[in-house]
Amino acid sequence: MTFRATVLTLFPEMFPGPLGLSLAGKALAAGTWSLEARDIRQHGIGVHRAVDDTPAGGGAGMVMRADVLAAAIDAATGPADDRPRLLMSARGVPLTQARVRALAEGPGALIVCGRFEGVDQRVVEARSLEEISIGDYVLSGGEIAAMALLDACVRLLPGVIGAAESTAEESFDQCLLEYPHYTRPQVWEGRAIPEVLTSGHHKKIAEWRRAQAERLTRERRPDLWAAQHQRKKR
Repeated sequence: MTFRATVLTLFPEMFPGPLGLSLAGKALAAGTWSLEARDIRQHGIGVHRAVDDTPAGGGAGMVMRADVLAAAIDAATGPADDRPRLLMSARGVPLTQARVRALAEGPGALIVCGRFEGVDQRVVEARSLEEISIGDYVLSGGEIAAMALLDACVRLLPGVIGAAESTAEESFDQCLLEYPHYTRPQVWEGRAIPEVLTSGHHKKIAEWRRAQAERLTRERRPDLWAAQHQRKKR
C-alpha cells in the first residue's frame, strides 16, 4: 500500500521542496509514497479567486472562508477516502512520535495548510479536521509544518531507512530522549569517545545508553520523564 499525501495550500509551488530530496525524495521517486499539492485558490470566489474575508466580530487579519476550503477538501477526496484529515494549526494537539507512527501505518493523509489569522471553525467541524501543532510557536502558514509532519511519517515507511533498528531507539519512542552518539576518530580535539562504547561489552553499552537517555530526559524534558514514570506504574 502506497502512503498517499494530499496537501491543500495557497502555495502548491512550495512542494515537494525538501521532501523531494534525500530519503523522502528517493522514496517519492520510487513510488513508496505519493504527494499531491492542490491549490485552494482554484476554488476561490469571484474574478479574483478570493479565499478569505474579514473576521466575524471584528479584529485584525483575515480568515479563510469555510465554503472555499470545503470545496477544496471535497474536490480532493471521495466517499471512499478514509485518510485522516489534518489541519496544521498552532492551537492543535501537539504532534508526537506515537501519532506519527500511527499515520505512517495508515493509507496517508489529507493535510490542510492554513494561512492568515486562521480557518473558519465551521469547516473544521463540518469536514472533521484534526488540528495538529508541531510546536508552541506561530508560523506564517501550515506548509512548513506539513513538510515536517510528512518527513516524520515517510522516514518510517518500510524500506525508506535501510535498517529497521535505526528507528527503534529514537527519541520519544519510549518517553525518553535519545542517548548521545559517537564515531571516529577515537580522540578529537582532546575529547575521547566514552570508554564503555569501545569495550565490546554489549550489556554495559546498553546500560550506559539507557542511563544517558534518562539523564538527558530528566534535564531537558521533565514532562517526558514524568510520562516515563507513569508508564512504569501501569
